[in-house]
Amino acid sequence: MSTLAWIIAGGALMSAIAMVGSVTLALKPATLDRLLLPLVAFAAGSLIGGAFFHMIPAAVIEIGDILNVGVLIVAGFTAFFLLEQLLHWHHCHRASSDCKQPLTYLILIGDGLHNFLGGLAIAGTFLIDIRLGITSWLAAAAHEVPQELGDFGVLLHGGWSKRKALLFNVLSGLTFLAGGLVTYALSFQMDIGWLIPFAAGNFIYIGASDLVPEVNKHHDLRANAVHLMAFVLGLAILLFAKITIAN
Repeated sequence: MSTLAWIIAGGALMSAIAMVGSVTLALKPATLDRLLLPLVAFAAGSLIGGAFFHMIPAAVIEIGDILNVGVLIVAGFTAFFLLEQLLHWHHCHRASSDCKQPLTYLILIGDGLHNFLGGLAIAGTFLIDIRLGITSWLAAAAHEVPQELGDFGVLLHGGWSKRKALLFNVLSGLTFLAGGLVTYALSFQMDIGWLIPFAAGNFIYIGASDLVPEVNKHHDLRANAVHLMAFVLGLAILLFAKITIAN
């Protein structure tokens, strides 16, 4: 497959992940909550592992200047921090009634911008190395599953029909593909190697600031142990991929 084909396939599959939200219709809120939190912890480990084990080492090789790499990582981190500040929106990963309901359209706007920036960054990794692109995409996809489950439930709680919520979730996911195509077009005009550490900063922000707080506020020792194991599993899989596949 060509690099463009990988970018298009990755964007289409990321949009398709939005359909996982329909699973919420078949699960009780308590059951969904028990499944979501370990998934969130696993996603956090995958994102942080993807950043530290894959993207940052690749960025150092590609760019060479460690200070520049650090600046770009911080820029990627800050971009997602700013995105949430501007939208006054925080990802909701639980569809239960105790989850604060944001404005439904604000969720979709924020999710669309989030996916567009993600598409820009992940496409940049594909353009540098297909293997790096695949592992980065997998780490991002691990985050999308619990996010889409939560978002779908919140849209339904906000009064949207099932069909409308699913349709707009998928359309929001398509901005990931749009971002990827923009990066591919820009790659003919400029060096896009800077997108690798920028994406690493995105991943670190989402994992450490957005996901970890969702799972580290529980007093149940057993639940905390499960969340820790899920987090470490996410890290371990990305480390294993680096050792056995990426080299």
